Amino acid sequence: MKGKLLIIGFGPGSYDHITERAKQAIQESDCIVGYKTYVELISGLITDQKIISTGMSEEVSRAQAAVKMAEDGQKVAVISSGDAGVYGMSGLVYEVLVEKGWKEATGVEVEVIPGISAINSCASLLGAPVMHDACTISLSDHLTPWKLIEKRIEAAAQADFVIAFYNPKSGRRTRQIVEAQKILLQHRSPETPVGLVKSAYRDRESVVISNLRDMLDHDIGMLTTVIVGNSQTFLYDENKLITPRGYQRKYTLNTEKQRLRPHERLRKENEPWALPDEEPVSEKTEAQASALQLANEALALATGKQEEEPAEDIIPSRVESILEFGVSPGLVNKKFTSKQLLTLAEVVGEHGEMEYTPHHQIKVQLSTDEPDLVTEKLKAEGFLLLPAGDVLQIKACDFCDGEKYDSIPYVEQLQEELGGRALPKELKLGFNGCGMACYGGVQEDIGIVFRKGKFDLFLGGKPLSRTAHSAQPVMEGIEPDQLVGIVTGIIQEYEEKGHPNERFFKFFKRVQEVGGFKHKDMAPVIQLEPAPCGD
Repeated sequence: MKGKLLIIGFGPGSYDHITERAKQAIQESDCIVGYKTYVELISGLITDQKIISTGMSEEVSRAQAAVKMAEDGQKVAVISSGDAGVYGMSGLVYEVLVEKGWKEATGVEVEVIPGISAINSCASLLGAPVMHDACTISLSDHLTPWKLIEKRIEAAAQADFVIAFYNPKSGRRTRQIVEAQKILLQHRSPETPVGLVKSAYRDRESVVISNLRDMLDHDIGMLTTVIVGNSQTFLYDENKLITPRGYQRKYTLNTEKQRLRPHERLRKENEPWALPDEEPVSEKTEAQASALQLANEALALATGKQEEEPAEDIIPSRVESILEFGVSPGLVNKKFTSKQLLTLAEVVGEHGEMEYTPHHQIKVQLSTDEPDLVTEKLKAEGFLLLPAGDVLQIKACDFCDGEKYDSIPYVEQLQEELGGRALPKELKLGFNGCGMACYGGVQEDIGIVFRKGKFDLFLGGKPLSRTAHSAQPVMEGIEPDQLVGIVTGIIQEYEEKGHPNERFFKFFKRVQEVGGFKHKDMAPVIQLEPAPCGD
Protein backbone atom coordinates (compact mmCIF):
# COMPACT_ATOMS: atom_id res chain seq x y z
CA MET A 1 0.00 0.00 0.00
CA LYS A 2 1.34 3.43 -0.95
CA GLY A 3 1.84 5.87 1.87
CA LYS A 4 1.03 9.55 1.85
CA LEU A 5 2.83 12.74 2.86
CA LEU A 6 0.63 15.48 4.31
CA ILE A 7 2.73 18.65 4.39
CA ILE A 8 0.76 20.92 6.69
CA GLY A 9 1.00 24.60 7.48
CA PHE A 10 -1.03 25.19 10.62
CA GLY A 11 -0.77 28.98 10.68
CA PRO A 12 0.36 31.17 13.59
CA GLY A 13 -0.38 28.56 16.25
CA SER A 14 -3.85 29.25 17.65
CA TYR A 15 -6.57 26.67 17.00
CA ASP A 16 -8.88 29.33 15.59
CA HIS A 17 -6.45 29.99 12.75
CA ILE A 18 -5.79 26.39 11.74
CA THR A 19 -7.72 25.53 8.59
CA GLU A 20 -10.29 22.75 8.70
CA ARG A 21 -8.32 20.70 6.18
CA ALA A 22 -5.16 21.04 8.29
CA LYS A 23 -7.04 19.74 11.36
CA GLN A 24 -8.44 16.80 9.38
CA ALA A 25 -5.02 15.95 7.97
CA ILE A 26 -3.40 15.94 11.40
CA GLN A 27 -6.10 13.70 12.82
CA GLU A 28 -6.09 11.22 9.93
CA SER A 29 -2.31 10.76 9.96
CA ASP A 30 -0.49 7.73 11.40
CA CYS A 31 2.59 9.74 12.36
CA ILE A 32 3.39 13.41 13.00
CA VAL A 33 6.84 14.80 12.23
CA GLY A 34 7.80 18.27 13.39
CA TYR A 35 9.88 20.66 15.45
CA LYS A 36 9.24 20.14 19.18
CA THR A 37 7.55 23.51 19.73
CA TYR A 38 5.23 22.97 16.76
CA VAL A 39 4.18 19.55 18.08
CA GLU A 40 3.28 21.21 21.40
CA LEU A 41 1.20 23.86 19.63
CA ILE A 42 -1.07 21.24 18.03
CA SER A 43 -1.13 18.86 21.02
CA GLY A 44 -4.91 19.22 21.31
CA LEU A 45 -5.33 17.60 17.87
CA ILE A 46 -3.06 14.62 18.57
CA THR A 47 -4.68 11.32 19.47
CA ASP A 48 -2.69 8.10 19.12
CA GLN A 49 -0.30 9.13 16.34
CA LYS A 50 3.38 8.32 16.55
CA ILE A 51 5.36 11.51 17.19
CA ILE A 52 8.82 12.29 15.81
CA SER A 53 9.97 15.66 17.11
CA THR A 54 13.45 17.14 16.76
CA GLY A 55 15.21 20.38 17.56
CA MET A 56 15.67 23.53 15.53
CA SER A 57 17.93 23.31 12.42
CA GLU A 58 17.17 19.59 12.01
CA GLU A 59 14.70 20.09 9.15
CA VAL A 60 16.55 17.86 6.71
CA SER A 61 16.50 14.88 9.04
CA ARG A 62 12.76 15.40 9.62
CA ALA A 63 12.11 15.44 5.88
CA GLN A 64 14.17 12.26 5.37
CA ALA A 65 12.41 10.46 8.19
CA ALA A 66 8.97 11.47 6.88
CA VAL A 67 9.70 10.27 3.35
CA LYS A 68 11.02 6.93 4.62
CA MET A 69 7.87 6.28 6.69
CA ALA A 70 5.62 7.23 3.78
CA GLU A 71 7.55 4.81 1.56
CA ASP A 72 6.83 2.16 4.19
CA GLY A 73 3.09 2.73 3.67
CA GLN A 74 2.28 5.18 6.46
CA LYS A 75 0.28 8.39 6.26
CA VAL A 76 2.72 11.00 7.59
CA ALA A 77 1.90 14.57 8.66
CA VAL A 78 4.86 16.93 8.34
CA ILE A 79 3.97 20.09 10.21
CA SER A 80 5.19 23.67 9.89
CA SER A 81 3.96 26.83 11.51
CA GLY A 82 2.67 29.46 9.13
CA ASP A 83 2.55 28.14 5.57
CA ALA A 84 4.54 25.01 4.77
CA GLY A 85 5.59 26.55 1.47
CA VAL A 86 7.06 29.72 3.01
CA TYR A 87 10.33 28.81 4.77
CA GLY A 88 8.54 25.63 5.79
CA MET A 89 8.92 21.92 5.06
CA SER A 90 7.39 21.65 1.58
CA GLY A 91 10.57 22.37 -0.34
CA LEU A 92 12.77 20.11 1.79
CA VAL A 93 10.36 17.18 1.48
CA TYR A 94 10.22 17.59 -2.29
CA GLU A 95 14.03 17.83 -2.44
CA VAL A 96 14.33 14.52 -0.60
CA LEU A 97 11.77 12.97 -2.94
CA VAL A 98 13.57 14.30 -6.02
CA GLU A 99 16.84 12.81 -4.81
CA LYS A 100 15.09 9.46 -4.59
CA GLY A 101 13.73 9.74 -8.14
CA TRP A 102 10.12 10.14 -6.98
CA LYS A 103 7.40 10.52 -9.61
CA GLU A 104 3.90 11.73 -8.82
CA ALA A 105 2.25 8.98 -10.86
CA THR A 106 4.04 6.07 -9.21
CA GLY A 107 5.46 7.33 -5.92
CA VAL A 108 3.95 8.15 -2.56
CA GLU A 109 1.08 10.63 -2.63
CA VAL A 110 1.89 14.18 -1.58
CA GLU A 111 -0.62 16.79 -0.40
CA VAL A 112 0.49 20.30 0.59
CA ILE A 113 -2.02 22.01 2.88
CA PRO A 114 -1.61 25.79 3.01
CA GLY A 115 -1.64 27.85 6.17
CA ILE A 116 -1.50 31.51 7.20
CA SER A 117 2.09 32.72 6.88
CA ALA A 118 3.68 35.09 9.40
CA ILE A 119 3.64 38.04 7.01
CA ASN A 120 -0.16 37.76 6.87
CA SER A 121 -0.90 36.98 10.51
CA CYS A 122 1.47 39.67 11.79
CA ALA A 123 0.22 42.25 9.27
CA SER A 124 -3.35 41.69 10.51
CA LEU A 125 -2.26 42.74 14.02
CA LEU A 126 -0.50 45.85 12.74
CA GLY A 127 -3.29 47.22 10.52
CA ALA A 128 -2.65 47.11 6.78
CA PRO A 129 1.11 47.39 6.19
CA VAL A 130 1.25 44.94 3.26
CA MET A 131 -1.19 46.60 0.87
CA HIS A 132 1.35 47.22 -1.85
CA ASP A 133 4.27 45.25 -3.32
CA ALA A 134 6.03 43.38 -0.53
CA CYS A 135 8.64 40.71 -0.01
CA THR A 136 9.78 38.31 2.70
CA ILE A 137 13.47 37.91 3.57
CA SER A 138 14.81 35.42 6.09
CA LEU A 139 17.83 36.75 7.98
CA SER A 140 18.96 33.24 8.91
CA ASP A 141 22.23 32.39 7.17
CA HIS A 142 21.93 28.73 8.17
CA LEU A 143 21.12 27.72 4.58
CA THR A 144 21.75 30.96 2.64
CA PRO A 145 25.09 32.85 2.54
CA TRP A 146 24.91 36.20 4.30
CA LYS A 147 26.37 38.02 1.28
CA LEU A 148 23.40 36.90 -0.80
CA ILE A 149 20.96 37.97 1.93
CA GLU A 150 22.62 41.41 1.99
CA LYS A 151 22.09 41.76 -1.77
CA ARG A 152 18.41 40.93 -1.39
CA ILE A 153 17.95 43.48 1.40
CA GLU A 154 19.72 46.11 -0.71
CA ALA A 155 17.55 45.35 -3.74
CA ALA A 156 14.31 45.40 -1.73
CA ALA A 157 15.31 48.64 -0.03
CA GLN A 158 16.10 50.34 -3.34
CA ALA A 159 12.85 49.12 -4.91
CA ASP A 160 10.79 50.48 -1.99
CA PHE A 161 9.24 47.12 -1.10
CA VAL A 162 7.44 46.61 2.17
CA ILE A 163 9.71 44.01 3.81
CA ALA A 164 8.85 41.24 6.27
CA PHE A 165 11.98 39.89 7.96
CA TYR A 166 11.68 36.29 9.17
CA ASN A 167 14.14 34.72 11.66
CA PRO A 168 15.62 38.15 12.46
CA LYS A 169 17.72 37.19 15.46
CA SER A 170 18.70 34.30 17.74
CA GLY A 171 20.89 33.77 20.77
CA ARG A 172 23.95 33.15 18.59
CA ARG A 173 23.00 35.18 15.53
CA THR A 174 22.64 38.84 16.51
CA ARG A 175 24.37 41.00 13.89
CA GLN A 176 22.09 40.33 10.89
CA ILE A 177 19.20 42.54 11.99
CA VAL A 178 21.70 45.31 12.79
CA GLU A 179 23.21 45.07 9.31
CA ALA A 180 19.74 45.01 7.75
CA GLN A 181 18.83 48.23 9.55
CA LYS A 182 22.02 49.91 8.29
CA ILE A 183 21.21 48.98 4.68
CA LEU A 184 17.62 50.19 4.95
CA LEU A 185 18.66 53.52 6.48
CA GLN A 186 20.65 54.25 3.33
CA HIS A 187 17.41 54.24 1.32
CA ARG A 188 14.58 55.11 3.73
CA SER A 189 13.73 57.73 6.29
CA PRO A 190 14.59 56.94 9.93
CA GLU A 191 10.92 57.64 10.65
CA THR A 192 9.72 54.77 8.41
CA PRO A 193 7.13 52.82 10.46
CA VAL A 194 8.20 49.35 11.67
CA GLY A 195 6.06 46.69 13.35
CA LEU A 196 7.56 44.03 15.62
CA VAL A 197 5.22 41.10 16.21
CA LYS A 198 6.23 38.21 18.44
CA SER A 199 4.24 34.97 18.78
CA ALA A 200 1.25 36.24 16.80
CA TYR A 201 -2.05 34.72 18.04
CA ARG A 202 -0.26 32.69 20.72
CA ASP A 203 -0.39 33.06 24.49
CA ARG A 204 2.66 35.33 24.66
CA GLU A 205 1.71 37.57 21.76
CA SER A 206 3.50 40.91 21.66
CA VAL A 207 2.96 43.80 19.22
CA VAL A 208 5.32 46.78 19.22
CA ILE A 209 5.15 49.82 16.93
CA SER A 210 8.46 51.51 16.26
CA ASN A 211 10.39 53.10 13.42
CA LEU A 212 13.49 52.29 11.41
CA ARG A 213 15.73 54.40 13.65
CA ASP A 214 14.57 52.98 17.00
CA MET A 215 13.57 49.40 16.09
CA LEU A 216 16.65 47.82 17.69
CA ASP A 217 15.77 49.35 21.07
CA HIS A 218 13.07 46.69 21.42
CA ASP A 219 13.26 42.95 22.07
CA ILE A 220 13.71 40.97 18.84
CA GLY A 221 14.14 37.19 18.71
CA MET A 222 13.54 34.10 16.60
CA LEU A 223 9.78 34.28 17.20
CA THR A 224 9.61 37.91 16.03
CA THR A 225 8.52 38.99 12.56
CA VAL A 226 9.75 42.47 11.64
CA ILE A 227 7.63 44.34 9.08
CA VAL A 228 9.25 47.47 7.64
CA GLY A 229 7.01 49.86 5.73
CA ASN A 230 7.83 51.48 2.40
CA SER A 231 8.17 55.22 1.68
CA GLN A 232 4.36 55.64 1.68
CA THR A 233 3.55 53.67 4.86
CA PHE A 234 2.17 55.85 7.65
CA LEU A 235 1.23 55.43 11.30
CA TYR A 236 -2.38 56.16 12.28
CA ASP A 237 -3.97 56.36 15.74
CA GLU A 238 -0.62 55.38 17.31
CA ASN A 239 -0.97 51.66 16.59
CA LYS A 240 -1.93 51.15 12.95
CA LEU A 241 0.55 50.81 10.10
CA ILE A 242 -1.14 51.58 6.77
CA THR A 243 0.43 51.30 3.34
CA PRO A 244 -1.75 52.93 0.64
CA ARG A 245 -2.55 50.68 -2.28
CA GLY A 246 -2.52 53.61 -4.68
CA TYR A 247 -6.30 53.73 -5.30
CA GLN A 248 -6.34 57.50 -4.91
CA ARG A 249 -4.14 57.71 -7.99
CA LYS A 250 -6.57 55.52 -9.97
CA TYR A 251 -9.94 56.60 -8.71
CA THR A 252 -11.43 58.75 -6.00
CA LEU A 253 -12.46 56.85 -2.89
CA ASN A 254 -15.67 58.82 -2.39
CA THR A 255 -17.03 57.95 -5.86
CA GLU A 256 -18.61 54.68 -6.92
CA LYS A 257 -17.06 54.44 -10.37
CA GLN A 258 -13.44 54.15 -11.33
CA ARG A 259 -12.27 57.42 -12.84
CA LEU A 260 -9.81 56.01 -15.39
CA ARG A 261 -11.21 53.92 -18.24
CA PRO A 262 -9.14 51.08 -19.75
CA HIS A 263 -7.78 53.20 -22.60
CA GLU A 264 -6.78 55.91 -20.10
CA ARG A 265 -4.68 53.60 -17.95
CA LEU A 266 -0.86 53.68 -17.97
CA ARG A 267 -0.65 57.18 -19.36
CA LYS A 268 2.03 59.25 -17.78
CA GLU A 269 -0.29 62.13 -16.85
CA ASN A 270 -2.71 59.71 -15.16
CA GLU A 271 -0.41 57.12 -13.58
CA PRO A 272 3.11 58.56 -13.66
CA TRP A 273 4.34 56.00 -11.09
CA ALA A 274 3.59 53.14 -13.46
CA LEU A 275 5.85 54.25 -16.33
CA PRO A 276 9.62 54.83 -16.52
CA ASP A 277 10.99 58.30 -17.19
CA GLU A 278 10.96 59.09 -20.88
CA GLU A 279 11.36 61.96 -23.33
CA PRO A 280 8.34 64.28 -23.70
CA VAL A 281 6.06 63.36 -26.60
CA SER A 282 4.11 65.73 -28.80
CA GLU A 283 0.35 65.97 -28.52
CA LYS A 284 0.05 64.62 -32.06
CA THR A 285 2.18 61.55 -31.31
CA GLU A 286 0.21 60.87 -28.13
CA ALA A 287 -3.11 61.20 -29.94
CA GLN A 288 -1.96 58.79 -32.63
CA ALA A 289 -0.87 56.28 -29.99
CA SER A 290 -4.22 56.56 -28.17
CA ALA A 291 -6.17 56.14 -31.44
CA LEU A 292 -4.13 53.07 -32.34
CA GLN A 293 -4.68 51.59 -28.88
CA LEU A 294 -8.45 52.15 -29.11
CA ALA A 295 -8.53 50.61 -32.58
CA ASN A 296 -6.67 47.53 -31.38
CA GLU A 297 -9.03 47.16 -28.41
CA ALA A 298 -12.07 47.41 -30.69
CA LEU A 299 -10.59 44.86 -33.09
CA ALA A 300 -9.90 42.47 -30.22
CA LEU A 301 -13.52 42.76 -29.02
CA ALA A 302 -14.89 42.18 -32.51
CA THR A 303 -12.71 39.18 -33.38
CA GLY A 304 -12.32 37.63 -29.93
CA LYS A 305 -8.54 37.59 -30.43
CA GLN A 306 -6.18 39.36 -28.10
CA GLU A 307 -3.19 41.20 -29.44
CA GLU A 308 -0.06 39.15 -28.80
CA GLU A 309 2.46 40.64 -26.44
CA PRO A 310 6.05 40.80 -27.71
CA ALA A 311 8.12 37.98 -26.28
CA GLU A 312 10.67 38.98 -23.67
CA ASP A 313 14.15 37.58 -23.54
CA ILE A 314 14.31 35.02 -20.76
CA ILE A 315 17.61 34.93 -18.91
CA PRO A 316 17.97 31.58 -17.15
CA SER A 317 19.06 31.87 -13.55
CA ARG A 318 22.37 30.27 -12.76
CA VAL A 319 22.65 28.03 -9.70
CA GLU A 320 26.02 28.69 -8.15
CA SER A 321 27.92 25.54 -7.24
CA ILE A 322 29.85 25.77 -3.98
CA LEU A 323 32.65 23.29 -3.40
CA GLU A 324 33.19 22.57 0.31
CA PHE A 325 35.92 20.41 1.83
CA GLY A 326 38.60 20.28 4.51
CA VAL A 327 42.36 20.51 3.97
CA SER A 328 45.08 19.24 6.27
CA PRO A 329 48.85 18.80 5.90
CA GLY A 330 48.31 15.13 6.71
CA LEU A 331 46.77 12.63 9.06
CA VAL A 332 49.78 12.67 11.39
CA ASN A 333 51.64 15.78 10.20
CA LYS A 334 50.27 19.02 11.68
CA LYS A 335 52.64 21.49 10.03
CA PHE A 336 51.79 23.46 6.88
CA THR A 337 54.56 24.65 4.62
CA SER A 338 54.67 28.21 3.30
CA LYS A 339 54.23 26.92 -0.24
CA GLN A 340 51.13 24.97 0.78
CA LEU A 341 49.53 28.04 2.34
CA LEU A 342 50.36 30.17 -0.71
CA THR A 343 48.80 27.57 -3.02
CA LEU A 344 45.72 27.31 -0.81
CA ALA A 345 45.28 31.09 -0.82
CA GLU A 346 45.65 31.15 -4.61
CA VAL A 347 43.04 28.40 -5.07
CA VAL A 348 40.51 29.97 -2.71
CA GLY A 349 40.97 33.45 -4.18
CA GLU A 350 39.23 36.63 -3.09
CA HIS A 351 35.69 35.26 -3.20
CA GLY A 352 36.19 31.87 -1.54
CA GLU A 353 36.32 31.27 2.20
CA MET A 354 38.81 29.59 4.52
CA GLU A 355 37.75 28.81 8.09
CA TYR A 356 39.97 27.59 10.90
CA THR A 357 38.43 24.65 12.78
CA PRO A 358 39.44 22.81 15.97
CA HIS A 359 39.39 19.52 14.02
CA HIS A 360 42.93 19.54 12.60
CA GLN A 361 41.80 20.96 9.26
CA ILE A 362 40.92 24.19 7.47
CA LYS A 363 37.43 24.29 6.00
CA VAL A 364 37.32 25.63 2.44
CA GLN A 365 34.34 26.94 0.48
CA LEU A 366 34.63 28.24 -3.06
CA SER A 367 32.60 28.59 -6.22
CA THR A 368 34.05 26.60 -9.11
CA ASP A 369 33.01 24.81 -12.24
CA GLU A 370 36.25 22.78 -12.23
CA PRO A 371 36.44 20.90 -8.92
CA ASP A 372 38.87 18.31 -10.25
CA LEU A 373 41.35 21.02 -11.20
CA VAL A 374 41.12 22.50 -7.69
CA THR A 375 41.60 19.23 -5.85
CA GLU A 376 44.45 18.03 -8.05
CA LYS A 377 46.32 21.28 -7.51
CA LEU A 378 46.03 20.92 -3.74
CA LYS A 379 46.94 17.23 -3.75
CA ALA A 380 50.06 18.05 -5.76
CA GLU A 381 51.21 20.20 -2.82
CA GLY A 382 50.77 17.29 -0.39
CA PHE A 383 47.46 18.31 1.16
CA LEU A 384 45.14 15.69 2.61
CA LEU A 385 41.64 16.57 1.33
CA LEU A 386 38.71 15.62 3.52
CA PRO A 387 34.98 15.56 2.65
CA ALA A 388 32.69 17.86 4.63
CA GLY A 389 29.31 17.14 6.14
CA ASP A 390 27.96 14.06 7.88
CA VAL A 391 30.99 11.85 7.43
CA LEU A 392 33.55 10.04 9.57
CA GLN A 393 36.58 12.16 10.34
CA ILE A 394 39.70 10.82 12.02
CA LYS A 395 41.46 13.20 14.41
CA ALA A 396 44.88 11.75 15.10
CA CYS A 397 47.58 13.18 17.35
CA ASP A 398 51.04 14.05 15.99
CA PHE A 399 52.60 10.96 17.64
CA CYS A 400 55.17 13.27 19.28
CA ASP A 401 56.28 14.54 15.86
CA GLY A 402 56.37 10.97 14.59
CA GLU A 403 58.71 9.66 17.28
CA LYS A 404 56.04 7.29 18.69
CA TYR A 405 55.39 5.67 15.34
CA ASP A 406 54.31 2.13 16.31
CA SER A 407 50.56 2.75 15.92
CA ILE A 408 50.72 5.02 12.86
CA PRO A 409 50.05 2.17 10.36
CA TYR A 410 46.77 1.42 12.13
CA VAL A 411 45.43 4.99 12.04
CA GLU A 412 46.41 5.14 8.36
CA GLN A 413 44.46 1.92 7.72
CA LEU A 414 41.41 3.36 9.51
CA GLN A 415 41.65 6.50 7.39
CA GLU A 416 41.94 4.48 4.19
CA GLU A 417 38.99 2.19 4.98
CA LEU A 418 36.64 4.48 6.95
CA GLY A 419 37.71 8.11 6.49
CA GLY A 420 35.02 10.22 4.80
CA ARG A 421 32.36 7.51 5.08
CA ALA A 422 28.82 8.94 4.96
CA LEU A 423 26.97 8.47 8.27
CA PRO A 424 23.70 9.65 9.88
CA LYS A 425 25.64 12.51 11.51
CA GLU A 426 29.24 13.70 11.47
CA LEU A 427 31.40 11.44 13.63
CA LYS A 428 34.83 12.20 15.05
CA LEU A 429 37.21 9.30 15.76
CA GLY A 430 40.03 10.43 18.04
CA PHE A 431 43.29 8.45 17.83
CA ASN A 432 46.14 8.90 20.34
CA GLY A 433 49.53 7.21 19.97
CA CYS A 434 50.29 6.81 23.69
CA GLY A 435 48.60 6.59 27.08
CA MET A 436 48.91 10.33 27.68
CA ALA A 437 46.06 10.85 25.19
CA CYS A 438 47.13 14.50 25.05
CA TYR A 439 45.12 15.25 21.89
CA GLY A 440 41.87 14.46 23.71
CA GLY A 441 40.83 11.39 21.74
CA VAL A 442 38.69 10.09 24.62
CA GLN A 443 36.46 13.19 24.32
CA GLU A 444 35.31 12.27 20.80
CA ASP A 445 32.47 10.05 19.54
CA ILE A 446 34.92 7.15 19.37
CA GLY A 447 38.31 7.25 21.07
CA ILE A 448 41.29 4.97 20.51
CA VAL A 449 44.43 5.02 22.70
CA PHE A 450 47.59 3.00 21.97
CA ARG A 451 49.12 1.76 25.21
CA LYS A 452 51.70 -0.95 25.92
CA GLY A 453 51.50 -2.32 22.39
CA LYS A 454 47.71 -2.68 22.42
CA PHE A 455 44.65 -0.48 22.07
CA ASP A 456 42.00 0.84 24.47
CA LEU A 457 38.56 1.68 23.04
CA PHE A 458 36.18 4.44 24.18
CA LEU A 459 32.62 5.04 22.89
CA GLY A 460 30.01 7.79 23.09
CA GLY A 461 31.91 10.94 24.03
CA LYS A 462 30.04 14.24 24.05
CA PRO A 463 32.59 17.01 23.45
CA LEU A 464 30.19 19.98 23.44
CA SER A 465 27.51 21.64 25.60
CA ARG A 466 27.27 22.15 29.35
CA THR A 467 26.73 18.42 29.86
CA ALA A 468 29.85 17.40 27.92
CA HIS A 469 31.53 14.19 29.04
CA SER A 470 34.28 11.79 28.07
CA ALA A 471 33.59 8.64 26.11
CA GLN A 472 32.86 5.43 27.95
CA PRO A 473 35.83 3.01 28.25
CA VAL A 474 34.48 -0.24 26.81
CA MET A 475 37.54 -2.39 26.17
CA GLU A 476 41.24 -2.49 27.03
CA GLY A 477 44.08 -4.44 25.50
CA ILE A 478 42.72 -4.90 21.97
CA GLU A 479 45.24 -6.72 19.80
CA PRO A 480 46.43 -4.53 16.91
CA ASP A 481 45.23 -6.96 14.23
CA GLN A 482 41.70 -6.85 15.69
CA LEU A 483 41.31 -3.07 15.99
CA VAL A 484 40.16 -2.17 12.48
CA GLY A 485 37.60 -4.99 12.39
CA ILE A 486 36.06 -3.98 15.72
CA VAL A 487 35.81 -0.31 14.79
CA THR A 488 34.43 -1.13 11.33
CA GLY A 489 31.66 -3.23 12.91
CA ILE A 490 30.66 -0.36 15.21
CA ILE A 491 30.59 2.10 12.31
CA GLN A 492 28.49 -0.25 10.17
CA GLU A 493 25.97 -0.68 12.97
CA TYR A 494 25.68 3.08 13.41
CA GLU A 495 25.35 3.55 9.66
CA GLU A 496 22.53 1.01 9.40
CA LYS A 497 20.56 1.76 12.58
CA GLY A 498 21.22 5.42 13.31
CA HIS A 499 18.46 7.96 12.66
CA PRO A 500 19.22 10.87 10.32
CA ASN A 501 21.00 13.64 12.24
CA GLU A 502 21.38 11.45 15.34
CA ARG A 503 24.77 11.91 16.99
CA PHE A 504 26.68 8.81 17.95
CA PHE A 505 26.39 9.34 21.72
CA LYS A 506 22.60 9.62 21.36
CA PHE A 507 22.53 6.52 19.17
CA PHE A 508 24.58 4.55 21.70
CA LYS A 509 22.24 5.62 24.49
CA ARG A 510 19.13 4.75 22.46
CA VAL A 511 20.14 1.27 21.30
CA GLN A 512 21.95 0.51 24.61
CA GLU A 513 24.42 -1.82 22.88
CA VAL A 514 26.69 -1.44 19.88
CA GLY A 515 29.40 -3.81 18.69
CA GLY A 516 28.66 -5.97 21.70
CA PHE A 517 29.47 -3.14 24.13
CA LYS A 518 26.73 -2.09 26.57
CA HIS A 519 25.97 1.56 27.19
CA LYS A 520 26.75 3.24 30.49
CA ASP A 521 25.58 6.79 31.16
CA MET A 522 28.61 9.05 31.49
CA ALA A 523 26.69 12.35 31.73
CA PRO A 524 27.50 14.46 34.82
CA VAL A 525 24.93 14.09 37.61
CA ILE A 526 24.17 17.78 38.19
CA GLN A 527 21.11 19.96 37.88
CA LEU A 528 21.35 22.49 35.04
CA GLU A 529 18.81 25.10 34.08
CA PRO A 530 17.65 24.37 30.49
CA ALA A 531 19.26 26.74 28.01
CA PRO A 532 16.81 29.00 26.12
CA CYS A 533 16.23 28.15 22.47
CA GLY A 534 19.13 29.42 20.37
CA ASP A 535 21.56 29.91 23.33
